[in-house]
Amino acid sequence: MKIFVTGTRGIPDIPGGVETHCEHLYPLIVDRGHDVLLATRSTYVTDNRVFWKGVRLIKCFSPGAKSLEAIVHTFIALLKARLYNPDVVHIHAVGPALLTPLARLLGLKVVFTNHGPDYDRQKWGKLAKFALRLGEKLGGVWANEIIVISDVIKDIIRKRCHRESNLVYNGVPVPVLSNNFDFLDKFNIKPGKYLLAVARFVPEKGLTDLIKAFQGLESDLQLVIAGDADHETAYSRDLKKRAANDERIVLTGYITGDDLNQIFSHARLFVLPSYHEGLPIALLEAMSYGLPVLVSDIPANKEIDLPTERYFCCGDLDDLRDKMRKLLKRSLSDVEKRDLRDRVITHYNWSRIADQTIAVYEKII
Repeated sequence: MKIFVTGTRGIPDIPGGVETHCEHLYPLIVDRGHDVLLATRSTYVTDNRVFWKGVRLIKCFSPGAKSLEAIVHTFIALLKARLYNPDVVHIHAVGPALLTPLARLLGLKVVFTNHGPDYDRQKWGKLAKFALRLGEKLGGVWANEIIVISDVIKDIIRKRCHRESNLVYNGVPVPVLSNNFDFLDKFNIKPGKYLLAVARFVPEKGLTDLIKAFQGLESDLQLVIAGDADHETAYSRDLKKRAANDERIVLTGYITGDDLNQIFSHARLFVLPSYHEGLPIALLEAMSYGLPVLVSDIPANKEIDLPTERYFCCGDLDDLRDKMRKLLKRSLSDVEKRDLRDRVITHYNWSRIADQTIAVYEKII
């Protein structure tokens, strides 16, 4: 098959859940003998490479304004897709899905992956939220097949679009724990003596809550936050200012590869205080390292079905601080760590996800 992909900023090493999903998924689909063409956004992918791990990269213009970026890029990508005559066009996320009717009118067969209700994100205004809800509806009605990454989203599609969808989880690769410390040394991070958060600097990730709760802990532990903002905002500037005022808080910026491996390998506790998620890849990554986790009790996080003590009431700083204090007093046993890793390998395996995605493509060919 020839598959044309749009709705993502691009690959590789571009921050974002959809981007990480595509970076892991499509090389595996190429390895199974299929051709994959992936539209990248010019504001994020600036080099001139044509292929990455067998995936052909099709550079398309995208404007700098975040409100126009996805829709303009998707429009251009779909026009290019028609020229390549693919067997399937795969549209990711509810914003780009606004143009699913256009893809069908162009004679393209469409798979739409709903990565979550992006209209719940705090950064969007009323008009943007309306557009995203409309994208979810149009993608859900017009796509030949729909993929969802959680049962929560499956229920949304059933209620809003009156049809069934294909449940295909996000995944994570199984890591080899790092024995290196050079990146930690660079930031004076003490192995085993820090809490870790991995997230973009946007309000719905709850990082301000985490900083406030952490600052109320009587501890010599550090808080390490790996990530940054896609677009500098008042929120991201305030977040960096708060961190700069506490010497125990370390911001590493956006990191990948061995640097990220080191950060996960030597953490004491992973914390995800999000108000909104689809199916959080960062949480799955932490679990794949056998890392103790503490997450907000939003539906997407609760779908992973962790023990009760691993959840705190979303937005409740006192509960977050209290749960952190309790979990820091004990470590996971080797058996508990192995169970966490085995669970990820079984349910969130990229090889299995690639086969499930190909099966959805085959439904409409």
